[in-house]
Amino acid sequence: MKRDERRVVSPWNIANVLTVLRLALVPFFVVCLFLPGSGWRVAALVVFAVASITDHLDGELARRYGLITDFGKIADPIADKALIGAALVSLSILGELQWWITILILGRELGITVLRFMLLRHAVIPASYGGKVKTVLQIAAIVLYLLPWVPEIVQLVVMGAALVVTLGTGVDYVIRAIRLRKVAEQARGE
Repeated sequence: MKRDERRVVSPWNIANVLTVLRLALVPFFVVCLFLPGSGWRVAALVVFAVASITDHLDGELARRYGLITDFGKIADPIADKALIGAALVSLSILGELQWWITILILGRELGITVLRFMLLRHAVIPASYGGKVKTVLQIAAIVLYLLPWVPEIVQLVVMGAALVVTLGTGVDYVIRAIRLRKVAEQARGE
């Protein structure tokens, strides 16, 4: 294959199907979380866990088998934010998580998502190691809040770590975006 030739990848591939599945699981997760009874709480936990696993799996499959598509680049972060956002908002509505934590995390996520879309015409900033740690911490914190027997102090410590890393990686992303934009402008001769 010549350098100029690019393999066309169908948006209908397993990685994107998993991303869409994650997005489709969000309302089921929320419904299970709000239904009364410990059985429904466990169901919410299982749905959240399955959706979280698809987050790792779709990215792994896309990279390993060259299934990266423009659809996936846009839909994957949206599905991630929808799942995490629905969990945080739901836990705050239920009075189990302070609203200020939810607002800070969602504010960062929304801001970075908007920034990402603004930069699409220049380039895509790849996820950093810190971004991956942020996601793992957010998922772990939410799982701890979904489990009924976890002491509140453990929930707060892990959520606090998730919050610190979330805000820190947000600052890092903004700095990288500014640098990328400057490089792009210099390359265009502006």
